[in-house]
Amino acid sequence: MKKIKAGIIGMGFIGVSHIEAIRRVGFAELVAVADVNYDLAKKKADEYHIPKCYATVEELLADEEITVVHNCTPNFLHKEINEKIIKAGKHIFSEKPLTRTAEESAEMLELLKQYPNTIHGVNFNYRMNPLVQEMKQKVISGEVGKVNLVHGSYLQDWLLYDTDYNWRIEPEVTGVSRCIADIGSHWMDAVQTVTGAKIVEVCADLVTVFPVRKKPLGQVETFSVNTNTDYEERKVTTEDYGAVLFKMDNGAHGVFYVSEVSAGRGCYFNFEIDGTKCSMEWNQERADEMWMGHRDGPNYLVKRNPNHMTPEAKQYTYLSAGHPEGWNDAMKNNVMAFYKFIGEDKKMGVDPVDFATFEDGHYIMKLTEAIVESSKSRAWVRV
Repeated sequence: MKKIKAGIIGMGFIGVSHIEAIRRVGFAELVAVADVNYDLAKKKADEYHIPKCYATVEELLADEEITVVHNCTPNFLHKEINEKIIKAGKHIFSEKPLTRTAEESAEMLELLKQYPNTIHGVNFNYRMNPLVQEMKQKVISGEVGKVNLVHGSYLQDWLLYDTDYNWRIEPEVTGVSRCIADIGSHWMDAVQTVTGAKIVEVCADLVTVFPVRKKPLGQVETFSVNTNTDYEERKVTTEDYGAVLFKMDNGAHGVFYVSEVSAGRGCYFNFEIDGTKCSMEWNQERADEMWMGHRDGPNYLVKRNPNHMTPEAKQYTYLSAGHPEGWNDAMKNNVMAFYKFIGEDKKMGVDPVDFATFEDGHYIMKLTEAIVESSKSRAWVRV
């Protein structure tokens, strides 16, 4: 397989994760990074021995050596930069959420029609955990039976105090939703992937726990502890918590709730699929385990073991049983699936894909806006 050369735009928290994931793909080579903060980009380039460093998007896109570009910028830049990448004739792997609004993501899909050979992916990496892929295969094979119920949560505590602040809080940067768009999007993508069904109707309750937060006057990195004592008070309109009842197009019903203000929860992401034959539950903090429940037989805990997995899921597990795989591995699986699709000369809309596409990202944007609308109207909203 030919070597695929890549560049990354945006050297914040998630940009480093993309660096490490690309480095784990043997036939991919990271040759350049770019950031409006050139000093930050240069620091990362030197630290990771990346040969090229650019101060602008345009400089990186003009590099003919690069065929794939990762967009790791804040939400408000996604549409503008993604469109520049597409027009430059590069394949594109974007951070989620795809854009701030469904209107923006719809415009991107229209643009992609002019570039049918462009491979596009969105970083919904939880779907690429090997046991999540195994759950998907158990639904496909009929082992679970008809899926009746889907439920779970995604809880964090990084915005627990009113002194916690991040650009994601500001609607002009992040969009109309924060908690749902930021982590609820991962939850919705994962359960839609496993069930093979779409959420089509929602009834939501969104809560802003801190209507006013103290914004530090200095820079604070995502997930870091704020030690600044100088701040300004800022009104907050994006949600800290959300609960969503939903219906799926396969007849299943469900509920999930997400929070960024739940003390002691770092990345508590779990979901359960209840079918007519059995139930399955997975929690990413125990990513190497999957619980299966039965009424007329024993319940048991499945430990990830490549020797006992379906061929479809086995391709995304690399360590033998007892050697835990987790978040970084799912991230690498997502990037690997994207690069293999390119390397094998597959076509979007023709060949099946395991990674999330821009169409998937657009549908998540429509779901997010429906959830926001439902919370405002206090009624069910159909997507």
